Amino acid sequence: MTVIVRDLRADAPGDLEGFVRVRHLALPYMLSTPRSLAHDLAHMHPDAHYRPLVAVADGEVIGTAQVHLSHESAEPGQGNVNVYVHPEHTRRGAGTLLVRAAEEHLAAHGAVRLHAWVLDERGNRAFAERHGYKSSRSAHFLRLDLAGGTLPPLQDPPPGVELRRGSDFADDPRPLFELDAEATADEPSDVDYEFTDYEAWLAETWRHPLFDAGLTSVAVVDGRPAAFSAARTDGATRYGTVMTGTARAHRGRGLAKLAKNDSLHRARAAGYTEAFTGNDTGNGPMLAINRWFGYEVCATEVRYVRELG
Repeated sequence: MTVIVRDLRADAPGDLEGFVRVRHLALPYMLSTPRSLAHDLAHMHPDAHYRPLVAVADGEVIGTAQVHLSHESAEPGQGNVNVYVHPEHTRRGAGTLLVRAAEEHLAAHGAVRLHAWVLDERGNRAFAERHGYKSSRSAHFLRLDLAGGTLPPLQDPPPGVELRRGSDFADDPRPLFELDAEATADEPSDVDYEFTDYEAWLAETWRHPLFDAGLTSVAVVDGRPAAFSAARTDGATRYGTVMTGTARAHRGRGLAKLAKNDSLHRARAAGYTEAFTGNDTGNGPMLAINRWFGYEVCATEVRYVRELG
């Protein structure tokens, strides 16, 4: 069986569907659809040099790679290589071919350090280490049974706090952008991020097909967003919290928990049956909040890093 690695093409029959299928089989804890993938292809910032790759054998997509630079990083040259292979097609060289093509692309665009998330399983970790990557931090995927589980009861906001929906900010989402930027800057990470490009945030986050502004909950204090829980959905049964955070001036008041609880209750009422989220293993406060909601760890990823040159 000959394996060919090439660019993902939105106009190629079966490419988008094949990419999503492989990612779902290898990593079922993250939301992805052909439409969301096509949106990323069309709207990712040009400085990211985004180049998703597919490994194809006998006309079937058997492997994928998400490849891009962290253009929001204050430190230039930070590349990302996330490779996943169909579980029934491992050990056929597809992963190695994808890694090689990804590294060549990123090096050509100035990458000096590469980051890769790898599921915390012996074979996957050995694969990363054979290719010169060294383990760094780790993160958990968490799942909550919305259909059969029991959510904490809804709570009234404290005095001076109002709960609103993300869709209430449709005319002017900039306050949510500013809150997202502040919260993201304080997230545990190997890379320091600085969200300064509002137009890029609109294209990549606010207008993303998976983003659900109606299920995103925002705690507002004195007319300004103080905490939020951002939701993505697949439009069917799966709901994901992609970011929950609080402005520095309002931390310690339970506002993030308040917003997330509101969003989860509304997601369940809308018919979503599974909730997913992820946390760095060192992010004790958010892990504690998610345990309070009833989330359980369903998998762990390890961040691997390779220095180029």
